[in-house]
Amino acid sequence: MKILVFGATGTQQFHIINEAQKKGAEVFAAVSSEKSLDKLKNTGANPLVGNMASAEKMEEITKGMDAVALFIPVSLKNPLDGLTYGKNIIDASKKNGVKKIVWNTSGWLVPQKIGIPSEDVKLDIKEYLINSEIDYVIIEPTIYMENLMGPFCAPFVIQEKKLAYPTPEAMPIGWIASRDVSAFVVEAIFNPTLTAASFQISGMENLKGNDLAKQFSKGLGETITYYSMPSTEFGNLLKPFVGDEGAKGVAMYYEGLQNTNDYPSKFNPQMSEILKRLPIKMTTLEEWAKDHKNSFNY
Repeated sequence: MKILVFGATGTQQFHIINEAQKKGAEVFAAVSSEKSLDKLKNTGANPLVGNMASAEKMEEITKGMDAVALFIPVSLKNPLDGLTYGKNIIDASKKNGVKKIVWNTSGWLVPQKIGIPSEDVKLDIKEYLINSEIDYVIIEPTIYMENLMGPFCAPFVIQEKKLAYPTPEAMPIGWIASRDVSAFVVEAIFNPTLTAASFQISGMENLKGNDLAKQFSKGLGETITYYSMPSTEFGNLLKPFVGDEGAKGVAMYYEGLQNTNDYPSKFNPQMSEILKRLPIKMTTLEEWAKDHKNSFNY
């Protein structure tokens, strides 16, 4: 099995390399430039340089692949470029006889367009993928535990003993580890019965802010309190990493959450059923925090 992974140098897709190798796959990692090669040197993956904006490059690097682990960056300067990238990869995969595409959507898809380009464009990508006639599985994860290691969160843990995130304390979330998402992607690739499927996945714990901080504290062995960060503060901290437009879109999303008591669901109570079809070992928040103590200077 030859698998081409997009986004392999980032947190959300990196673990696909190891999870696929454990099943005996030969893994190829698509990178946009040679500057991204260092992280891949010791993984055993074969790097292939190709910008998703180039249809020709996508056709070149998808040749000979059995499956594609699709990922579209969420912090594009122009979110609508995501549809072009998706089309280029899907068209190239179809032309080259790729058997299956498994798409990590980096969040649950909204039911219909909501006026936020970075969210709305995913629905266009979904429609294009479904109509492509390629076997597909869509994996929609909730919020990543790894977000808590971000520069908008970790410094608060280290300096103020606060777990900072821009969701209201009262909003429950089924936080999920990126390794678990990668394991789901790989299971979907290797499952021949899944040819047109979509899964909304979450962690097994549905935690409000204070409960999140409690489990996090257990993992660290230190009392940490929850801080519901204002969306504007979060957006400002995000700007150096994703640019003004990217930060604006993310801040708009969290501002909407902070201005409502009708919170969107971020937990799937049917996870036990999904695990029967895609069997993996799930990670608890406490286990994750314990494994990542070093990121918080513990």
